[in-house]
Amino acid sequence: MTVIAAAPTDTHLTTLVLDAAIAAARVILDVYARPIVAVDKADGSPVTEADAAAEAIILEHLKATGIPVLGEESVAAGIIPVLGERYFVVDPLDGTKEFIKRNGEFTVNIALVEHGVPVLGVVLAPVTGETFVGDARGAFSCNTSSGSVSNKQPIGVTSSRKLRIVASRSHGHAALATLCELLEVQSDVSVGSSLKFCLLARGDAELYPRFTPTCEWDTAAGQAVLEAAGGAVVTLDGERLRYGKGELAFLNPYFVAAANLNLARRAAAEMTKILG
Repeated sequence: MTVIAAAPTDTHLTTLVLDAAIAAARVILDVYARPIVAVDKADGSPVTEADAAAEAIILEHLKATGIPVLGEESVAAGIIPVLGERYFVVDPLDGTKEFIKRNGEFTVNIALVEHGVPVLGVVLAPVTGETFVGDARGAFSCNTSSGSVSNKQPIGVTSSRKLRIVASRSHGHAALATLCELLEVQSDVSVGSSLKFCLLARGDAELYPRFTPTCEWDTAAGQAVLEAAGGAVVTLDGERLRYGKGELAFLNPYFVAAANLNLARRAAAEMTKILG
């Protein structure tokens, strides 16, 4: 395949990434329709044939850009390219535990990182076709279950005095209850994978604190969508969650995603106190 000498425009890149996610979703659903066989990776997390097959499809789609790709399954196989200041981050099947449970709450995540910041992200839920996109033009949701984009509409965060929190279905933490009490959270919703970021981006909740480990491919696409929708993602020191942490095996510190920067920093400060 011929390498594109000049990087496509943002619009072209967004379309390319969206097409890659749609293609990966088809492969994932093929596996989902059959008995699922999972094995444990070196870190103890599960992996299925859908993970590798979906990443291969995504890599093929992104190849023509000449932009390096940091892929979860490639990293697990010891394949880490020289990334530079502009690279894709791919989680071909975010929420493998949800995939195995067959609850539909798993996604395809593809992001573009520039200078340590995710500037483009696509999060696609294969079972429903629900898709979220964020780039320099803003954020929108659509449905891609037909293989093409339909029902496209802009999305944005909301602010509410009655805070709604998004918690992880598979990765709870004892400190969460304390945080909810301190911030006077009124309601919560539990959902798997990077859909948590997207619920905030769509205005269905205002807060997503993370007390347990994640890697860059778990968060980059969701962060891009949320930030494009007007939200914020900060680490416990109140600074923006950044990327390119190769020296740390691409592990993220604890963070909080929120509908706005003030709320994010307030929650981060409380999380710091709780964790001591």
